[in-house]
Amino acid sequence: MTFDAHPRSSLIVALDFDSLSSALKFAKQVADLVGLFKIGSQLFTAAGPMAVKEISALGPGIFLDLKFHDIPNTVAGAVLSSAAMSGVQLLNIHALGGSTMMKAAAQAISAGVPLGMDRPRLLAVTILTSMDQKAMRETGISGAPKTRVLKLASLAKNSGVDGVVASVQEAKVIRKACGRDFLIVTPGVRPKEKTSNDQARTATPTEAIRAGADYIVVGRPILAADDPRAAAQAIVDEIAAAK
Repeated sequence: MTFDAHPRSSLIVALDFDSLSSALKFAKQVADLVGLFKIGSQLFTAAGPMAVKEISALGPGIFLDLKFHDIPNTVAGAVLSSAAMSGVQLLNIHALGGSTMMKAAAQAISAGVPLGMDRPRLLAVTILTSMDQKAMRETGISGAPKTRVLKLASLAKNSGVDGVVASVQEAKVIRKACGRDFLIVTPGVRPKEKTSNDQARTATPTEAIRAGADYIVVGRPILAADDPRAAAQAIVDEIAAAK
């Protein structure tokens, strides 16, 4: 993956739209201000690979956020297909699928990329940022979120995964345990005045970058802003000040 020195390279904007036309209309407004666009389940279900093709044509890379979690062979096939899509720079799986599944995904990530070409980076989702300790207990996951996330991050690294998706509360311990080259993508990021909505573990851009995040994912604070360009620029400026 190519990184540029500009702070915008750390900003991922989530395109949470239910149609490709709406996503494209919005993305064109801010394409020069962001590093990557995130295409998640909502947009990919509505538009499929065409969403990746048309959004990536705007310039920024794509974070394909589909969180694959299935038997190893099925996940390996999904990762292989995803990695072959032009413009995809990041894609993810669920760490809770276990080491065998993650190893299969890590092996598949390179197989669909022509020799000599840079491959996408594979991330593992640890514990969803919408979950707190109570929600974890309901699903049979014991311990504090930070403890479980660190365990899953270490498992992911040992399985050949390039990085994790984790909240700012866990970023520092992951960075210490997994090293500088292990990617950390932090969702649930929003300016301080914004409410948390359905995210239980949130952070401001400054907090996320200073905690060690390589990328921050921002959705509603930009999507719902009266002036999306101004909102995106303000976050880029905050990233620059935090680095």
